[in-house]
Amino acid sequence: MNAPSPFSYFPITLRIDNSRLVIVGGGQIAARKIRLLLDKNAHIEIFAQELCPELQQLEQQGIVKFYGNIKDKEHFKHHIRSARLIFAATDDQTYNSYISEWAQECNIPVCAVDNPQYSSFITPAIIDRNPVQIAISTGGTAPVLSRRIREIIEPIINQTTGPLARFMGKHRHWVKKNLPVTEQRQRLWERFLDGRGTSFIEQHQEEQAFAHLQELIEHHDLTKGEIWLVGAGPGDPDLLTLKALHCLQNADVILYDHLLSNEALKRIRRDALLIYVGKQKKKHTLPQQSINELLIEHALKGKRVLRLKGGDPFIFGRGGEEAEALVKAGIPFKIIPGISAANGCASYSGIPLTHRDCAQACLILTGHTQHEGELNLPWESMTDQQQTLVIYMGLSTISQLCQELIDRGMPPSWPAAAIQNGTLPNQQTLIGTLGNLPQLVQQAHFKSPVLLIIGKVVDHQVISP
Repeated sequence: MNAPSPFSYFPITLRIDNSRLVIVGGGQIAARKIRLLLDKNAHIEIFAQELCPELQQLEQQGIVKFYGNIKDKEHFKHHIRSARLIFAATDDQTYNSYISEWAQECNIPVCAVDNPQYSSFITPAIIDRNPVQIAISTGGTAPVLSRRIREIIEPIINQTTGPLARFMGKHRHWVKKNLPVTEQRQRLWERFLDGRGTSFIEQHQEEQAFAHLQELIEHHDLTKGEIWLVGAGPGDPDLLTLKALHCLQNADVILYDHLLSNEALKRIRRDALLIYVGKQKKKHTLPQQSINELLIEHALKGKRVLRLKGGDPFIFGRGGEEAEALVKAGIPFKIIPGISAANGCASYSGIPLTHRDCAQACLILTGHTQHEGELNLPWESMTDQQQTLVIYMGLSTISQLCQELIDRGMPPSWPAAAIQNGTLPNQQTLIGTLGNLPQLVQQAHFKSPVLLIIGKVVDHQVISP
């Protein structure tokens, strides 16, 4: 087992305009740090034996001050007493450690570049869209990984982000004067960002953007919220769609089910109100009618409400019932589809749901028992051997399901599979037949959630080498 990092860091954003920043070092290491600081309106002072050409040019332009070598410890400590930050940025790690020790004796934050052991702060990988900044840090343990993460994120944060932030800052007080209610201001800016406002800023049309802002205030009801019915996919949080992730980050209230993984829930906006409404066999936290009423109640308070469901909201997710209730209540809503358990679990198991050699159709069913334990399923249509059966929630009735299909003419040797915890790291797949799958599942101690796949496609399972 790898030992955890011995250092703990807390990310902050430090104000440095009109502050003294001291850099010890005059080479390329120092130059790289100074480039990050040039547009921060700080006073940059350099101690070094000599300056590299880049820093010489900055000194000639009056952008930095050059003080030459440090004479001794007491001279340096006297000079830095009112400094905000210090960077020890020479190529001599021993010398950097001395600088760090002297700075910390004066209780001034110091970064010994590429040496967390001697640093009271470290500089992260930064995405800069002034005034928006995103910092990525691994606590000094893996700077290459920080840079790699930045490379992934940076293309997503387009150049419009900075101008958008400046526009919103410029008109913030005007909006506050016209909309004194905090929640209405939040709703206004959300609609501005999600609608035409962003497009106007992208096209450098600030006057049109402000006119759109005025229109939103004057002609749109900012007191009523909206509802999103969102599919979270079958388990793996990376299967969330981009639209679902956007909704997760913008919802005020989230009603979620029990099948959602902790990793998916970590992607929810931090200050959102979370309400658990999960349904399990013989253990319903809330009846469906109460869930509908909760959705409507929060929307009428002006909230953005997200109903988060495993898989897809319209495949055994009761999304249709909820949408009907919202229509009756006059609440605006959107439906965000998700990858269903059927195709997600099948794909992760390497089982195709259709195959031109053996299955031209796919029938999706639920194995839940109905009244008095009776399975009310379309048995006649299920015995077509040119199709695939995908059965949700069939673990408790698997023996009854398989026997019923055999009794209706399907051979006991007909291929069948059971998938537990589909798409998650602990996914397990059992391959068997109608005749032996119930026994295999019992021997493996499978527990819900389990998806059943029945059909010749099981014989076409492919596993990557």
